[in-house]
Amino acid sequence: MSGREGRRAARRRAVFLLYQGDVTGLPLGELAANDERSAGPIDDFTRALAEGARLDAEYLDGIITGAAEGWTASRLAPLERNILRVAIHELLDWPETPDAVVIAEAVATAKRFCGPDAYRLINGILGAVAAERATKAP
Repeated sequence: MSGREGRRAARRRAVFLLYQGDVTGLPLGELAANDERSAGPIDDFTRALAEGARLDAEYLDGIITGAAEGWTASRLAPLERNILRVAIHELLDWPETPDAVVIAEAVATAKRFCGPDAYRLINGILGAVAAERATKAP
């Protein structure tokens, strides 16, 4: 698997771990152990994305709500919310990854797994977050 495909798969795996946590209420460690039994070991990048986004979920939800123009994070479908949490976490904590890559991956995940218009909302929110961060950069 190439580095690009590896990161894409890692992002999706992190999103689905968090989604399962939202839906089932199970702790991330238990979900990860279950996932590893069926899909193999979880790599460090996946684990860091999932743990970081889970730990910062309240903060990330505040960012989502602030950028969503009329929506709150709690009103979003769990999968959409977790796509956004993982992407925003990566935007903020992995500055070496270009914003365009993070946004494109999140949009691609939404196109594949969410409703037909979800990708537009995700693209708009992430674009607003990236633009806001760029205006605050030194």
